Amino acid sequence: MTLQELLAQPELENKLLNEAKTTGFVTAMACSPNVLPPEEWLPYLWGGEEVAPFSDGEQLENYLEQIIAMWNHFRPALLDNQWAWPDGYALDDQEIVNEKARDFCEGVLQGWQLTRDDWETIMPPESEDNALLGGVLLSLSMLYDPETSVATLSEQGIEGLEQFEEIFNAMPLMLCGLTLRGAALVQE
Repeated sequence: MTLQELLAQPELENKLLNEAKTTGFVTAMACSPNVLPPEEWLPYLWGGEEVAPFSDGEQLENYLEQIIAMWNHFRPALLDNQWAWPDGYALDDQEIVNEKARDFCEGVLQGWQLTRDDWETIMPPESEDNALLGGVLLSLSMLYDPETSVATLSEQGIEGLEQFEEIFNAMPLMLCGLTLRGAALVQE
């Protein structure tokens, strides 16, 4: 059973982050400068409740295997500068980015909240590295809420949507760069 099929089970409806938000959240955990044990962050995928919303152990086991496999795929890809947008996450002529890409960005931003202290410890506000972190977070926020971003940019006299295409296309490089820099700072 795929993650999407598992999430579509009627008894799990609205009890777990959707697939794209889950992918974003797991990506944030894989980017984290300090590797957090899954038991510290997995409950956030079902709203932080102590008890997982699964009806049986097999469902839970299948879910956990898929989440850990995703993390095990993303972490080395980020550290090897090989991470890429998953299939189906794309720019959109009408919406700027499609719903999957928006949900992914929301998931990353939610995950960042959990690892925020780690990031701020190694990249304090006055550091050069903080600009890298801020740039990535701003870019994710712009892709998460493009309508507000367009309105804000237009108030600044900046027109056109090409910056969203640039940000979207640069996101893999930004996430890899941030992960690599975080890992290097933790090693120092």
